[in-house]
Amino acid sequence: MALTEPDPEDLTARARIRDAALRHFGEHGFDRSTIRGIAETAGVSSGLVRHHFGSKEALRDACDAYLAKALHRINDQVKADRAPGEVNYVAVAGASFGPYQRYVARALTEGRAAPLFDKLVELGAQWLAEADTKRSDPPEVAREARATVGAAMSLAVTVLHEHVSRGLGVDVFSPEGADLLARVLLDLYSHPYLSPEEAAVLRSRLPQGGNTSRVEKGS
Repeated sequence: MALTEPDPEDLTARARIRDAALRHFGEHGFDRSTIRGIAETAGVSSGLVRHHFGSKEALRDACDAYLAKALHRINDQVKADRAPGEVNYVAVAGASFGPYQRYVARALTEGRAAPLFDKLVELGAQWLAEADTKRSDPPEVAREARATVGAAMSLAVTVLHEHVSRGLGVDVFSPEGADLLARVLLDLYSHPYLSPEEAAVLRSRLPQGGNTSRVEKGS
């Protein structure tokens, strides 16, 4: 499932401007994109862009907020319609943002897209809360810490899409590549590299006195 579900606001001029901005920021980067270029792509005047968003910075913030909202919507859809034992498909979606992959990849490498990353962490922590109830061993680190690293691992495919595509032998942004990626992720999620016993042995070899202050009870 990718971020391609329609939103009621998508027929408005504001939505056309936002989509044009997502395209320009993804192709040219934030600094090289211009209000005028975005306006031309959206079929509106530069004045209308400034009327709706005020500045290029505010327009970028609106793009980030839109993707975070879309991700939350997908999360709600998955929770409402999933079979018992299914994996977190939001994590899969984190690596496949539909037509917005290039924006996400560039924004992340530019140190932006914080709302999107934070939303992925928030939703990941919710799924971990459910998964933790099924664990036979208690978690050693806080749920939010695990969700943060999990979000980074999921988004890494988007950032490293050229290398991943080369390794898979297919463009990961194409329908065929997205299908293969989903199958790979499902296999990885359902067959972890280490058993709890093997992880315990490796954990015992770590230096003592590590940062355990962030461990949460029951997380």
